[in-house]
Amino acid sequence: MRTVIQGGKIVNEGKIFDGSIVVEDTKISKIVEGETSPEDIVDEVIDASGCFVLPGVIDDHVHFREPGLTEKADIDSESRAAAAGGVTSFFDMPNTVPQTTTLEALEEKFALAAQKSHVNYSFFFGATNDNVACFDQLDAHRIPGIKLFMGSSTGNMLVDRRESLERIFSSARLPIMAHCEDTDIINRNMTEAKRKYGDDPEVVHHPEIRSEEACYESTRLAVELAQKHQARLHIAHLTTAKELELIAGEGITAEATVSHLYFSDSAYATLGTRIKCNPAIKTAQDRAALRQALNDGRIAVIGTDHAPHLLSQKEGGCARAASGMPMIQFSLVTMLELVDKGVLSLERLVELMCHNPARLFEVRNRGFLREGYQADIVLVRPNSPWVCTKDTILSKCGWSPMEGHEFSWQVERTLCNGHSVYADGTVDADYIGQPVSFR
Repeated sequence: MRTVIQGGKIVNEGKIFDGSIVVEDTKISKIVEGETSPEDIVDEVIDASGCFVLPGVIDDHVHFREPGLTEKADIDSESRAAAAGGVTSFFDMPNTVPQTTTLEALEEKFALAAQKSHVNYSFFFGATNDNVACFDQLDAHRIPGIKLFMGSSTGNMLVDRRESLERIFSSARLPIMAHCEDTDIINRNMTEAKRKYGDDPEVVHHPEIRSEEACYESTRLAVELAQKHQARLHIAHLTTAKELELIAGEGITAEATVSHLYFSDSAYATLGTRIKCNPAIKTAQDRAALRQALNDGRIAVIGTDHAPHLLSQKEGGCARAASGMPMIQFSLVTMLELVDKGVLSLERLVELMCHNPARLFEVRNRGFLREGYQADIVLVRPNSPWVCTKDTILSKCGWSPMEGHEFSWQVERTLCNGHSVYADGTVDADYIGQPVSFR
């Protein structure tokens, strides 16, 4: 199968240019710069006129909930949402049921994805207080890294013993992706909040409980341990200006999520627990610092921490409502809105959502538009307004904090390994993606 994508503006490796891309079977065979289309015999011509042509997004941080929590989401439903959002590869987190903390549980996830995922996939292995012995058995060509919860979050995978942390940082050959919040500080803050406000404080107090101090102290410890043991540390969902002071030196990188870049604590008044996540959405000043860090290199990657819950599970306040929100379908169009607002350039967006995840985790042959690479490609159209409504949402949970929002960009087509997995508003539910390979 030979396909040419022509007439669009290609955005890749710091450049925007008119050009055409020839796809042969699953790979990019030729990139031609200039307005003329390549003189090849092709089976299909995709007219990208008026569109920008980007590499497929690699989301390094999702919770697709399967196995064991499939009332909220599953690999089938959330990979459909990913395809509709221009995301062609995802790395799923280990806090499922069972937790992905054994080799058997890891293999089960790969087997499920091989049957159900409509885009490319891989899975983090979860660290616990006592499974370091498994690390040497992990296949570095199949998984991106080890996920470490240094703060309690969904799924009870907290690792907070100093001796366990020392063993993990000294033993890990793979990148360690760390959720950094100090549980002792959070517990003290929650006790105080309940004393002041009752057993289930309103969600506006969530960033006081999961505070700047809780984030900073845990991130500081992670950086200290990584430097001591020369480990490769990637800090998940950074939320505060103060933590950004710690992002320096070889082997330390940070992710910001779309939610923390888009919302601030003022949104609790209108969206309530729909934007409750861990770590908490914080101040407008913190958001401004994160946005600035997109452009100066302190933030390396934009992910989603896509974490669906049923709306019934989002009822209550700080103590009762579940933390997490579904964002993968709307991550690219939300960030393109920030491009329009001048927060970052389109070229920088591609760097942060496509190129850098591939570089950081040493993904093979994805994340760039290059000859010989897998044809993971997304076409986005500017000045094409549409409103997010319930019937546009593909995540199984059936809601989004973006409901009612008018977007100005639209994902027009997503190619995964050269196959149009999303086009004309429809996901090809028969298509199955490939396992991502590394290093």
